Amino acid sequence: MLRSKPVATMNTSEKSRLTFPFQLLPLLLAGLLLWAPGIITGQSSASLEAGPKPADVPLDWKQMVGIYADEDSKHSFVLLEQNGKLLWQDDKGKNEPISLMNGLIFPPNEGGSRIGHSISRNAEGVATAFCYLNFCYSRTDAGKDPSHFYQIRPSRPLETLRAEALAASPPHEDGTFRRPELVELTALDPAIHLDIRYATTNDFLGTPVYTQARAFMQRPAAEALVRALHKLQPLGYGLLIHDAYRPWYVTKIFWDATPPEGKIFVADPSQGSRHNRGCAVDLTLYELASGKPIEMPGTYDEMSPRSFPDYPGGTSLQRWHRDLLRRAMESEGFTVYEHEWWHFDYKDWHEYPILNIKFEDLHSGQGLASAQ
Repeated sequence: MLRSKPVATMNTSEKSRLTFPFQLLPLLLAGLLLWAPGIITGQSSASLEAGPKPADVPLDWKQMVGIYADEDSKHSFVLLEQNGKLLWQDDKGKNEPISLMNGLIFPPNEGGSRIGHSISRNAEGVATAFCYLNFCYSRTDAGKDPSHFYQIRPSRPLETLRAEALAASPPHEDGTFRRPELVELTALDPAIHLDIRYATTNDFLGTPVYTQARAFMQRPAAEALVRALHKLQPLGYGLLIHDAYRPWYVTKIFWDATPPEGKIFVADPSQGSRHNRGCAVDLTLYELASGKPIEMPGTYDEMSPRSFPDYPGGTSLQRWHRDLLRRAMESEGFTVYEHEWWHFDYKDWHEYPILNIKFEDLHSGQGLASAQ
């Protein structure tokens, strides 16, 4: 074991040699922060990836993966791709391989023998059913008709629901909350793109609800979102925002318009939404090189099991992208909603009040919005 000379017995030159490395320590730490910020602030871009990126699969396979039910709708099945193979998962979670031959698909059956089923497709080539004689497994997810699958018809005209919602008041809340500081997301980073569905007819009501296509979040949540974006950019991805801060009256419109079976996908206005607090965001990934949205196992606002963040279907690459988005968001303090892979809540949501400020009543300057 090496022994050190006591400092008291050292001469000036020796003491200088001893203290010199420690004098450099602040500079070394500063350099580390600049060189590897991910080490200090959280996960690096590389650590977000759960294993190698899977290869894409043929278009024909992507047009078939989905959820199917037998003719009596007593049993549902998930057709998925995993490790370059097509699998048939029953309603108990058991996977069995299936095969394609001469334009037929051979799903498993209780008897053990495989029977070739013809594949019915729509005009776009998307599989809609597998049939043998008069027996069919019919597709039940949005892959069959994504533009209309998740749209519902309100029981009353939207303008009637809007008038009632604007006349109503948010629920009273006791307690002390932080002062709201809504920030316009597009002012923070040009790699944040918008596709605000509720300002278009391409939403689950089939008609625009928002008056403007804009996205706001409370400043801490917005800054965390930007940090997640910066971890994704080296991997070739940007963030595409579908929704963020939502005035309370819009939450009431959604609730009143949605039938009972769909209410797990919308917030109860009597409780308020985390969107109303400016601490929730609906988003997906897009490819930086092309600007195109990334394919996920399910579509936005689909209202089916494909919306669940742990849905086992789709392709390996689709699930890899969905899980990459989740890891990036969770690394910066967000939590995914259990029914929607695209919805993330910021950790401090409970510290902000329910807001009911319409977009047109927010003014923007240097990316900062506040009530007029």
